[in-house]
Amino acid sequence: MLIGEDRQDEWNDFVAASEHGSALQSYQWGQLKGFTGWEALPVALMDEGRMRACALVLKRELPLIGRALFYAPRGPIVGFEDAEALSRLLGEIRELAREHRALALKVDPPIPAEQTSAVEALRSAGFRPIQYDEKGLGGTQPRWVMKTDLTPEPEALLASFKSKWRYNIRLAGRKEVTVRRDCSSADLPEFYKLLRVTADRDGFAVRSREYFERLYDLLVPAGLAKLFVAEYAGQMIAGAILFKMGRQATYVYGASSNEHRERMPNHLLQWEMMQWAREQGCTVYDFRGVAREIDGKPVAALSGLNRFKRGFAAEYVEYVGEWDLVLSPTWYRIYCLACALRERRRTEHGE
Repeated sequence: MLIGEDRQDEWNDFVAASEHGSALQSYQWGQLKGFTGWEALPVALMDEGRMRACALVLKRELPLIGRALFYAPRGPIVGFEDAEALSRLLGEIRELAREHRALALKVDPPIPAEQTSAVEALRSAGFRPIQYDEKGLGGTQPRWVMKTDLTPEPEALLASFKSKWRYNIRLAGRKEVTVRRDCSSADLPEFYKLLRVTADRDGFAVRSREYFERLYDLLVPAGLAKLFVAEYAGQMIAGAILFKMGRQATYVYGASSNEHRERMPNHLLQWEMMQWAREQGCTVYDFRGVAREIDGKPVAALSGLNRFKRGFAAEYVEYVGEWDLVLSPTWYRIYCLACALRERRRTEHGE
C-alpha cells in the first residue's frame, strides 16, 4: 500500500531501524525529489497494521515513449532472508508499475557484496545486475564507499587515524580554524558559493541553490541532515552537509575555498562531524564514494578520495551494486538501446 504524509514518522522510524536504512529512503527524500522531476511512491508491505518491508519508489517519466522508470535509491528496506516479504513487496510494486506504465525497477541496496544471500535473493526475485563504470563511483549511488567505526571513545578513535591526519586536525586548531555546528538556513548562500568553487576546481556538476534550500528545509528540521561550516577570521572556508539515519551518519556534500587550504579546515571539519555523529548515537560514519579497489589498491583516477578517507581509519566497502527488475521486456530493450546511443554520442563529442 502507498503510505500517506500523515504516516511519514512511522515510515522514517521503520527505515531507521533497518540495518541498511538510508536517508535516501526517508519520506522527505521523496518530497525533495519531487522538485527534480520525480514522483515519490512510498510503498509499504503491511502485516496486521505494522510495516514489514518498504521501498521509497521514485518514478520518472521517459520522454517520447510514454513509459516510466521506477527507482528505489538505497532500497528496498527488507530483510533479504525473508523471501516472502520481498516477494509480496515486489508484488505491490508490480501493481503500481502496471498503473504507471513503468518498464523497470532499479534498486541499489547498501548491502556488502560478500553477503551472497542478498545477491541470491535479488536473482531469485528476478533482478539482473547492471554493469558499472570502473572509472566512476559504480552507479547512480556509489558502489564503493569507506566507513569508519565510531564505537571507540573519542581519544581512541582519534588515535586510530593516520599520524598525518591527527597532525592536520591539531594544526587547524592552532591555525585558528573553528567549526560551527549551530548553522541555519542563513548560512546556505555562502556554503553554496563554496560548493560552486569546489565544483569548478574539481570538475563536477552541482545542483541549483534552490535545490539545496529545499533539501535544508525538508531534511534538517526532520533530523535527517545537518550543515557544518569551518571558519577562519570570521570567513567561511569550508563546509559540509551530513545525513543521519538510524545509527549511520553519511558525509554527502563537501565544499572548500581556494584560500586558506594550508590551514587544513577539511580535516578538522571531518573530525568535528564524526564527534557530533557519535554524540547522536551513530556507530558508523559513511564517507560515501571512492574509487574501486583491488587487493587494497585503487584502480581509477579517484584514488585521492581513497587516500583522504582512509586516513580517518575508514575501511573500504563494496556494495552489491545496481540491479534492474524488468517489468516490460520490449520497452526495457528499447530504453537500454536509447541509453547506449546517448552514451556513445556523449563519448564522440567528448562530454
